[in-house]
Amino acid sequence: MRIAMIGAGYVGLVSGACLSDFGHEVVCIDKDKSKVRALLDGKIPIYEPGLDDLIARNVREQRLTFRTGLAETVAAADAVFIGVGTPSRRGDGHADLSYVHQAAREIGAAISGYTVVVTKSTVPVGTGDEVERIIREINPKADFAVVSNPEFLREGAAINDFKRPDRIVVGTDDERAKKMMQEIYRPLYLNRSPLVFMSRRTAELTKYAANAFLATKIAFINEIADLCEQVEANVQDVSRGIGLDNRIGSKFLHAGPGYGGSCFPKDTLALMKTAQDYGAPLRIIETVVASNDQRKRAMARKIIAACGGSVRGKTIAILGLTFKPNTDDMREAPSIAIITALQDAGARVRAYDPEGIEQAQLVMGNVEYADDPYSCAEGAAALVIVTEWDAFRALDMRRLKNIIPSGIVVDLRNIYHPDEMAEYGFTYRSIGRAEVT
Repeated sequence: MRIAMIGAGYVGLVSGACLSDFGHEVVCIDKDKSKVRALLDGKIPIYEPGLDDLIARNVREQRLTFRTGLAETVAAADAVFIGVGTPSRRGDGHADLSYVHQAAREIGAAISGYTVVVTKSTVPVGTGDEVERIIREINPKADFAVVSNPEFLREGAAINDFKRPDRIVVGTDDERAKKMMQEIYRPLYLNRSPLVFMSRRTAELTKYAANAFLATKIAFINEIADLCEQVEANVQDVSRGIGLDNRIGSKFLHAGPGYGGSCFPKDTLALMKTAQDYGAPLRIIETVVASNDQRKRAMARKIIAACGGSVRGKTIAILGLTFKPNTDDMREAPSIAIITALQDAGARVRAYDPEGIEQAQLVMGNVEYADDPYSCAEGAAALVIVTEWDAFRALDMRRLKNIIPSGIVVDLRNIYHPDEMAEYGFTYRSIGRAEVT
């Protein structure tokens, strides 16, 4: 099947590469000429485990290519996927749909023969209606159907998520579109991945509801962690105790410095704004958004308290900058708010991340970047673990104890055990667990 993927960002690139690996002929289209040039040269603009090999294989086998212009590709395509960005709109928090609408206009001008237009981007309820209206306005005689097919990819595990999904949500009432979507995802039938059909508006809302619910679980366990610290309980045991209940589940119940990334912050905000516009405010989600925003700077206060109440003139070593491991994504990363608050309090910040330094340099100034965890920690007043990269899970504690004069470690991901840190003589602070002094 011939597929056009508009947008070669995270969603478009991963989705396009995976669809080509199923055997479809995929062209990824992006207006950024330098990005397309780099992709044609085999240079991948994002870090996602396995993506470089996946792209290289399918380019080599001529199932995947990249272009800047869409007219010829869209005209020949059976399905056109819209995978462009929908960032938060400045000023009001609504999703910025300008890229989606522009894609719809260009599709309308180029479409030829029956075509399924698939919205892969995360978009508010009713966006599919507007995409359909725009295409129809541009090309009244066009034969097409607009389908909602939201992605549920986790950065760092996106290829596996695409190829072994819990479900594939498809929003359409058009029978021809249903058959085409079944054909596109036919390779996944081998894994018995359920293809769940529903109305287009329901599919659009399903994506937002899923992300909002997961964000709620994170905010919930973070607030339980705060209570644990006050009542001398252990949040990891609480998490396990409730997570073993099948009605709750163990995923997204790991206390930390708050959620970040390209999805949860903007999607919870967009859902909250949509609900307010329709006169059906989501009070729980409003609280989740506020709680998460406050938590990031609260983590900076936790670090300052561990340093005796002041970090002025002190060097704080930060391990982990990206919002999660196995990605170079710095969007809404907790490290940004934490480092900014520490700098506001007079600290000097030295940081290390296995993949995120280049992206971090674009969003944070006055930070000294180290080449490895130990040069980062050398002489620091405190070592802070912000992102739980595997490379930080088995650090040489004896070596660290010798190069951190204060012996202060603040573990915002609970990757070490308090008893173990006590044996090494650290002053250790974690999330929702007993302090080690």
